[in-house]
Amino acid sequence: MRFSSPTSSDGVREQIFQLGDVPGVLWTPQDATGPRPLVLLGHGGGQHKKAPGVVFQAHHFVTELGFAAVAVDVPNHGDRTDEQYDRIVEENRARVAAGEELSSVIAGFQELAARQTVPEWRAVLDALQDLDHVGTGPVGYWGISLGCGLGVPFVAAEPRVTAAVLGLGGAFGTAADLARRITVPVEFLVQWDDERVPRDRSLALFDALGSAEKTLHANPGKHADRLPLHELDSTTRFFARHLVHAG
Repeated sequence: MRFSSPTSSDGVREQIFQLGDVPGVLWTPQDATGPRPLVLLGHGGGQHKKAPGVVFQAHHFVTELGFAAVAVDVPNHGDRTDEQYDRIVEENRARVAAGEELSSVIAGFQELAARQTVPEWRAVLDALQDLDHVGTGPVGYWGISLGCGLGVPFVAAEPRVTAAVLGLGGAFGTAADLARRITVPVEFLVQWDDERVPRDRSLALFDALGSAEKTLHANPGKHADRLPLHELDSTTRFFARHLVHAG
């Protein structure tokens, strides 16, 4: 893992890194020493590791909870280019134009991407937990939309994750089967008027989660509408309860 020179702003230290082909960014308290909980943030489709919403969430976790936060670029997003994924995106656009259901096309793309991102994200956790100012504390996951589509297989596969916030995703393809393997506490967000993920598919994915503790947070709005600020407060309390206590 190679780091660039860190920068600091409002008490948050930001470190850009490269792990193999994976570019990422780590946020920690400015003078962090010793281990702390870590939250991995999965960005949405068409976004990247430093999308405004991702940075906002990361800074909040650092300043309010003293956590570390990390985000990486999904293949063919941000600083990652990939000719194979470029071809797949063009093929998918043609399939949708020909009348194929958008949600099924998206699900197929997410299943393909997850085969690559799950081992990449696990390798990122390995490398970060070797750092003195991160350590081997509890791990949380936050991801909606594409971050949910890739987050479900990741949380299902990664035993270090002890709590997750997911949402704006649905029971497409293998998602429901993978969700049944998730047993950690989950907060699940639904946009009630989501035009990209049918409501019944979102509710089916929530229902499939194997977690004994899971809560559904439904808000009015379409897929790309901004989530209300009270959801940020809820997420903060959720991670504080499950990651601080676990540490």
